[in-house]
Amino acid sequence: MDGPDFTLERAAILAGAPRIAGVDEVGRGPLAGPVTAAAVVLDPDNIPGGLNDSKKLTPKRREALCATLLDVAEVSIAHASVEEIDTLNILRASHLAMTRAIAGLPSPPDHLLIDGHMIPDNTVIPAQCVVRGDGLSLSIAAASIVAKTWRDAHMRDLAQQFPGYGWEQNAGYPSKSHREALQNLGVTPHHRRSFKPVHNILYQHKNVSD
Repeated sequence: MDGPDFTLERAAILAGAPRIAGVDEVGRGPLAGPVTAAAVVLDPDNIPGGLNDSKKLTPKRREALCATLLDVAEVSIAHASVEEIDTLNILRASHLAMTRAIAGLPSPPDHLLIDGHMIPDNTVIPAQCVVRGDGLSLSIAAASIVAKTWRDAHMRDLAQQFPGYGWEQNAGYPSKSHREALQNLGVTPHHRRSFKPVHNILYQHKNVSD
């Protein structure tokens, strides 16, 4: 089968953990906006068709699947702010968003499937890392869809307030047009000052003003 399946979840269920949460985050690479995580507990008897790595789906398909997941699954969405990213670093902020998403579920899951190489600190629920998990686990794929759909919508909203950076299209990632807008329009409150392209522009402007 091409794409994620329920093998990891089924193994955990057979091992005595009936409620499995898939956890994923989006937004580590952008120059602007929060990092967003989602935790999703699927109903094994009502799994939407077409779940896949969010990057392999069209925006329209992601949005439709996200709406379905909100109806048929337990879903929690959480974020770490730009200020937290700049204070903690992007990895720790990503883990903070994941921890918040897990804590936001209606009740604690029995087992976690977490996309990536690391389990967030202070995770007390039994957890398993799954590298490239959004392409392997249906629960992680569901979390990736929810997280990306929410974050993209949030960046479109911010683009209304701060036009010119192309966030409605680049979602804050360092596209050529976004980098040019940074040079021409300057840094907004939603830019990550600890990220090198933003930091360099602030440093240049400081030197000019000095």
